[in-house]
Amino acid sequence: MGRKATIAACTLNQWAMDFAGNFQRIKHSIIEAKEKGARYRSGPELEIPGYGCEDHFHENDTFLHSWEVFAELLKCDEFNDILCDVGMPVMHRDVAYNCRVIFLNGKILLIRPKMLMCNSGNYREERYFKPWRKHRQLEDYFLPRIIQVITGQQKVWIGDGVISTQDTCIGVEICEELWASKSCHMDMFLDGVEIITNGSGSHHQLKKGYTRGELVKSATFKCGGVYLFNNCIGCDGGRCYYDGNAMISINGDFIAQGPQFSLQEVIVTTATIDLEDVRSYRNYSRTSSELSTTLPSFPRVDVDFVLTESEFELSQSSPAIELYNPIVEEEIAYGPACWMWDYLRRSAQGGFFLPLSGGIDSSSTACLVSSMCHLVCDAVYKGNAQVLSDCRRIVGEGDYFPTDPKELCGRIFTTCYMGSENSSSETKKRSKELAEDIGSFHMNVSIDVACTAIMSIFTAVTSLIPKFKVQGGSIRENLALQNLQARVRMVIAYLFAQLTLWSRGRPGGLLVLGSSNVDECLRGYMTKYDCSSADINPIGGISKTDLKSFILYCTKRFGYCSLKDIYAAPPTAELEPLADGKIAQTDEQDMGMSYDELSVYGKLRKQKFCGPYSMFCKLIHMWQTQFSPAEVASKVKFFFRSYSINRHKMTVVTPSYYAETYSPDDNRFDHRQILYDISWSWQFEAIDEALQKIISKVFQNQKHSK
Repeated sequence: MGRKATIAACTLNQWAMDFAGNFQRIKHSIIEAKEKGARYRSGPELEIPGYGCEDHFHENDTFLHSWEVFAELLKCDEFNDILCDVGMPVMHRDVAYNCRVIFLNGKILLIRPKMLMCNSGNYREERYFKPWRKHRQLEDYFLPRIIQVITGQQKVWIGDGVISTQDTCIGVEICEELWASKSCHMDMFLDGVEIITNGSGSHHQLKKGYTRGELVKSATFKCGGVYLFNNCIGCDGGRCYYDGNAMISINGDFIAQGPQFSLQEVIVTTATIDLEDVRSYRNYSRTSSELSTTLPSFPRVDVDFVLTESEFELSQSSPAIELYNPIVEEEIAYGPACWMWDYLRRSAQGGFFLPLSGGIDSSSTACLVSSMCHLVCDAVYKGNAQVLSDCRRIVGEGDYFPTDPKELCGRIFTTCYMGSENSSSETKKRSKELAEDIGSFHMNVSIDVACTAIMSIFTAVTSLIPKFKVQGGSIRENLALQNLQARVRMVIAYLFAQLTLWSRGRPGGLLVLGSSNVDECLRGYMTKYDCSSADINPIGGISKTDLKSFILYCTKRFGYCSLKDIYAAPPTAELEPLADGKIAQTDEQDMGMSYDELSVYGKLRKQKFCGPYSMFCKLIHMWQTQFSPAEVASKVKFFFRSYSINRHKMTVVTPSYYAETYSPDDNRFDHRQILYDISWSWQFEAIDEALQKIISKVFQNQKHSK
């Protein structure tokens, strides 16, 4: 009959520093895991204080309150007879560690510190914690007095050890340790550990879910064993969305998967495993058996506990499943939408306000709000009481029940077309039609009066009247007049965000949404403090190319016919006068480069870590059928000049949803200086020298061919 055991991966929507709420969600997850028959429960990384506490981890209060929450967990009789591990910070000998604390029936069994820290991309874990360097060693950890009173223990083990029950052996990894080139799980599996759990704080990134799955699958395929991966989910207070996606794998097969995008605060994913399957898989592998005899053993903490059922139980092992990986457009539709919902409900505001121009970018943001409304309604219809409660609080009606996503959108989403004498009838029409499709409360506002009033102040002081370039003005005048319109839109956006609900007889205010994409941020193609300045920007980490694909997806997914015209229209800022009533200004013409080219620059700069010279060397091969080496050199130089001139804008850019590794986010992902020497003299000279060598070589080849 085998040795069957049910284990649970608990995915929680925690909020940094919300100790009370975090405690309730942990408690809920353990109770639900027990109800589902689990004998082992694992939660996400640092679940007690929340993963995103950042510099709060420098405060002793964070450690104190984490122990206080843990004390409450120890007191709960409902948690008896289930082996639990929770994530929390622990101070040992005046050094802060990111730990898993494993407990059973009111007693602490082991504190296992994280051994490999993540310090790349959005992560800077060694700013807060130190890795445990004492491999396969345990030390005494003296417990805080509030814990001693409850457990009757004065000290427990801390270090790199494993749990040995009467019927199996369990090891622990923490997030980054799965991703490392020399992962801990291989040595543990070879030492006879049969189950490894991984509590993670892994944020969403397009296509990252597939990579996670491959890592988990590989871990159990090589040596046999069970790997339980769980993760945070939701926005815990920052720019990242943690995308859940719990997985349980045995011997290279997946047997359970949790949702990647969900509004549920607690998700318990369980699987029933047969440990005899692990043992037979390993016994068949002669290579693994040979390696296991040569490695030093991990210290074992013996526990008088049985994970498996009685041999007479007839539970069925969980069957193998195919791991589901969404397409990129689906990830864009749901990741930012879930992030926005968490931000909205936790900010205590009454909805969103969006300047809707009728272009790809603001339309993409509008579609994300619509996607959020679909998710909210789906959750409510499935009986999610928390989502319904949040929804009622946001709309300000205690008995409110959304009839459909469009109706909900009209309650919590205000869009506004801010036209000027330079705006076309086409963009106004497209904006109105999309608002009707998604159901937003839509307004049309003219900004001309405000622009004229502000310009009259300048004229009164200087006796000068600036003109657009097409009217005979200089480049400086032209740019100043464009920037004035853009900044007036930002002021109007915040005014209407504060007072729109007041005008409709509702309490609260609205969060202003920005709509600048990642390419515009990189190029600096935006006005500092224009309507790209907002409270949050859900598309600020996504390229124009991906957004266009997303618009096509929404056309089919939601049936928004208005998006077809928006997709086909050339991107334009509409800040310069029209020509015979038609658009005379386009984004790509203004930028001096196409969005496709800009996307390539962005990926080479950040993903491939290219400076000007390296980028030139790569592009002369990538673009050899499109441009000559001299044209490539000119394009690379122009990009880096534009980037460095506008770099200062990124220091004040709106907090954006993190989506891809090409992000130029200044906050923590892409650290660069603010002030550049825009001549790039040394770097550009290196390009010129390489270009001359290429030209000489081509000339010599042509000469010999004759």
